[in-house]
Amino acid sequence: MAAWTEAVLAAASPRGRGAVSVLLCGDARMRRLNREFRKIDRPTDVLSFPAGDPVFLGDVAIDVAYAARQAARRGHTLDREVKLLLAHGVLHLLGHDHETDDGTMLRLQGRLVRQVFGPGPDGVPGDGG
Repeated sequence: MAAWTEAVLAAASPRGRGAVSVLLCGDARMRRLNREFRKIDRPTDVLSFPAGDPVFLGDVAIDVAYAARQAARRGHTLDREVKLLLAHGVLHLLGHDHETDDGTMLRLQGRLVRQVFGPGPDGVPGDGG
């Protein structure tokens, strides 16, 4: 996970560096985090917690059980899904917001994952285009 995170940061961060902490958890822990911080009482795939610091960018939490189910639905591996979610979380820490940017973040996420980890299966939803 550390090597993946470093590779994503090197490609995504304007300075090519920074520090991120990554939590891999299950549904119960993610549900608690989502309820506490977003007031949504269910698990989700990934949460980002920006630190507002130029060196330590923040925390990313990835629900591995949720990611496994999502990968199966999307027709790719858990490994690929976790890489997508890591890139997604890091982009949020860098200030991107897919809720307001008309698809820019998800396209960037797809390019970033392909650049860092190589191409995935053609047409995989969630690769971001």
